[in-house]
Amino acid sequence: MHLTRKAIGERIKDIDVVIEMLDARLPGSSANPMLAELIQGKPGLKILSKQDLADPLQTAAWLQHYNALPDVRALGLDTSMVSPTKALIEACQQLAPHRGGMVKPMRVLICGIPNVGKSTLINTLKGKRAAKTGDEAGVTKLEQRITLADDFYLYDTPGVLWPRIIVEQSGYNLAASGAIGVNAFDEEVVALELLNYLIPNYPQALSSRYKITDVASHTDETMLEAIARQRGAIQSGGRVNTTKAAELVIHDFRSAALGRVTLETPEEFAQWLAEGKRADAERTLRKEGAKKAKKKARE
Repeated sequence: MHLTRKAIGERIKDIDVVIEMLDARLPGSSANPMLAELIQGKPGLKILSKQDLADPLQTAAWLQHYNALPDVRALGLDTSMVSPTKALIEACQQLAPHRGGMVKPMRVLICGIPNVGKSTLINTLKGKRAAKTGDEAGVTKLEQRITLADDFYLYDTPGVLWPRIIVEQSGYNLAASGAIGVNAFDEEVVALELLNYLIPNYPQALSSRYKITDVASHTDETMLEAIARQRGAIQSGGRVNTTKAAELVIHDFRSAALGRVTLETPEEFAQWLAEGKRADAERTLRKEGAKKAKKKARE
């Protein structure tokens, strides 16, 4: 994380547009808050990757949300897009119309959290129209430069998560998406949070996948138990294996076996973020109060 942050900080002075890849199923939660302080007001392109896995209505809402922001453009991306290079270049040219040509080539930095699809996009770009030019002097070796056109340079940096997630729901959504390693979370807790969102928002998806007709009558816990029974996740003595059922639910979300699902709307994330910032500020005040009390006790 430190090396990537340093690489972005060193490169940003020469960058015209910053591309941030977001998971279309959780755009707000997959946005890295570290970037805001690093990009120094540079124009931004938000790419919603994996849109073929996300709810198309919610993807449209998120694109509208981002496109309404100043100096920001947004576009959806998935494996079916025939010419992502063209779409990416055109969007960047809209954000920085003063750049272009051999005298003033466009310089773009691309960032994104782990497992957001950035590597897939980079490989597609490199395979079709791009050529890696190697590391440059003065830039960390974690960075690579890719030429998309004679006057368009794309700088890639490794995916990285920020050190502390203040939005609780974002943590669950990131874990469900696969952005957080399996050893860092409890699968059963994540599956319960996932079901808690799916029951009111995507009842038909649960009904179709698990053949459960009375979805609305279930809580997250009873739904997980029902899924365990439907899928034969039963332990000795007839006890349901909720751990196995949790693995199934998370896998079905990631693979889109549940259908096209989005776990947050712009309005929901804005509310979660406000609550997270408020809780974080209160936590900071408590810590400062405890430090002052401890210092006073020593005196």
